[in-house]
Amino acid sequence: MDLLNTLVEKGLRRELPSREEALAVLATSDDDLLDVVAAAGKVRRQWFGRRVKLNYLVNLKSGLCPEDCSYCSQRLGSKAEILKYTWLKPDEASKAAAAGVAGGAKRVCLVASGRGPTDRDVERVSQTIGAIKERHAEVEVCACLGLLSDGQAERLKAAGADAYNHNLNTSEATYGDITTTHTYADRVETVRHAQGAGLSACSGLIAGMGESDADLVDVVFGLRELDPDSVPVNFLIPVKGTPLAEEWNLTPQRALRILAMVRFVCPDVEVRLAGGREVHLRTMQPLALHLVNSIFLGDYLTTEGQEGKADLDMIADAGFEVEGMGTTTLPGHRDGGCDSPCDTPTADAGADAASARTDLVTVRRRGAGTDLAPNA
Repeated sequence: MDLLNTLVEKGLRRELPSREEALAVLATSDDDLLDVVAAAGKVRRQWFGRRVKLNYLVNLKSGLCPEDCSYCSQRLGSKAEILKYTWLKPDEASKAAAAGVAGGAKRVCLVASGRGPTDRDVERVSQTIGAIKERHAEVEVCACLGLLSDGQAERLKAAGADAYNHNLNTSEATYGDITTTHTYADRVETVRHAQGAGLSACSGLIAGMGESDADLVDVVFGLRELDPDSVPVNFLIPVKGTPLAEEWNLTPQRALRILAMVRFVCPDVEVRLAGGREVHLRTMQPLALHLVNSIFLGDYLTTEGQEGKADLDMIADAGFEVEGMGTTTLPGHRDGGCDSPCDTPTADAGADAASARTDLVTVRRRGAGTDLAPNA
């Protein structure tokens, strides 16, 4: 297929495809799916070899958010029966993070619900970062606390944070359809705050919220313009009690095409398979490893994920290997480290095709905020 050959050549040169080419990837048929995966896989291997970076979420504060993001079970007015608790103490968060590190995670992501942190919140998270770094000096710590005010990114950086996550989620044109309490521009500004403070920027999207192909291409091109180091791709987890609980419009094939499109547009960026992979990719998760070079280990913020051991088995069975602490994730031209790839230590959406699988969504009842062991 001429399209795929062109996209591979552009990806190997780090050249941006056209919007028409990106849209064409999303429009490919299920018959061509394996060809699409194989083509995007060439680009993934060029910049990241066969390494898979593991990341682990710690939900520092769950529920009771004043924002009205339609996709979120922690939103204002949510009727989702999720865990709700206030801030974990630094030692509690450090203990939760340790479980992920023990499972092979190289990055710990500290997340708190809310519009954005107060200065007191920043101090609290700074203490948590210190507690984690004291226990695991080499682990990367990424904070995700919402919209940042002036100076807060710098304080997090000084405390030892390595990265900051703030997703764009969807296109600017449709952003108001999913959230009214803040804007797309607010999110862009926070990513730029993080970059300005010297934090590695992490910003991605959520697919499956009823958006069009054009919306998906718009948000991914917007991300390419922002140039974050990592791009998490979430697939909507339709949690009962949220406005989007009935949005079951993804198939595994559609999800793989979205991941391939992101890889072609962001060839040398850490593309992370994030929330919803178990729900929407299901038994086709291993194919996604040919497109992404990073996944979350274990559970998400309010829902449970695949067992940690199953993740590790999947990576090994698919012929990939977990990225070690001493390996630089990004290729040399982005990180100033090794040459690329870095040396490695030893049917489209539709009601009929994507019927609701509510049995695949399990509200988290273990880990942070409970007395039960985390899934790692």
